[in-house]
Amino acid sequence: MVLTDYLQQFDKLAIAFSGGVDSSYLLYAAVQSGIEVQPYFVKSPFVPTFEREDALRLADSLGVTVKEIHVNALADETIVKNPSNRCYYCKQAVFTAIINQANQDGFHHIVDGTNASDEYDERPGMKALQELYVFSPLRVCGLTKQMIRDVSRTAGLFTWNKPSYACLATRFPTNQRITQEGLHKVEQAEGYLFELGFSDFRVRLVGNVAKLQVPERQLQFVLQHRTVILERFEALFDDVLLDLHTR
Repeated sequence: MVLTDYLQQFDKLAIAFSGGVDSSYLLYAAVQSGIEVQPYFVKSPFVPTFEREDALRLADSLGVTVKEIHVNALADETIVKNPSNRCYYCKQAVFTAIINQANQDGFHHIVDGTNASDEYDERPGMKALQELYVFSPLRVCGLTKQMIRDVSRTAGLFTWNKPSYACLATRFPTNQRITQEGLHKVEQAEGYLFELGFSDFRVRLVGNVAKLQVPERQLQFVLQHRTVILERFEALFDDVLLDLHTR
């Protein structure tokens, strides 16, 4: 099914909008479809500042106003304990907040940016979307991540080549308690690596040890910047490791 045809089934749509590749293209397509659309960005301790900045910038380029919702995931003890299905509880909290606000605003159909490349049946968060009746137009219309990048580039969206970026809670291993301090350290460390020119990487937090994961092509880049990385990271963490199981 063509995406615009799918979207035009709805007079009004609320979009869970992160400012990433997928939800950005979904917002663009909804605007192009001529339907009434309202994007919702969820501010949470798990979301880095740059994601919000990208979301607002993209929406502004499309002439759309983003409505921001605050969700304090750290107030939920089940989420903080970080079980293997933590993403299920996070998605429940985030999308329940979006649905409640959207319904107040007169929007009764909620969509998200899940695409056809996502392993839908193996991700706990997807179960929450199903239970809450959140639609995923990109997935329904068979649009893969690469297809979305291609059409985003054609559309002139700056997000077309934006690296995939999972929420900061994913940097904590299962059953390691998620803390505000730990989230802040990870955000600082990853922000510094962005400044150095790294992309598509992760800084995992094991206890208070940073485990750096980069694509194989950037391993040499790590060694070139070893001294400055250690200097910055040792101010935050007890130790710094380079994971040879690259991303």
